[in-house]
Amino acid sequence: MSEVNIEYCVPCGLLEHAVETQEALLEAFGNDLDGVRLQPGGGGVFEVSVDDELVWDRDDGDGEIDSTAITEAVRDRADHA
Repeated sequence: MSEVNIEYCVPCGLLEHAVETQEALLEAFGNDLDGVRLQPGGGGVFEVSVDDELVWDRDDGDGEIDSTAITEAVRDRADHA
């Protein structure tokens, strides 16, 4: 079991994206996760970590928040754990 942390920018209005991502991960993994935590942040951040290991960062792509890509990144991390 793993814990996922989603850090999102509050001033940027990314709470809705964080909640959507949280729901997508819970639907995809259910009881296979210990939890999905939302962590308020700033500076445009939207990062997803699994057990404190960064697996997805909005800055690494085109700036779009893609829940499918995030779910795959979490799955890849879980498969290699």
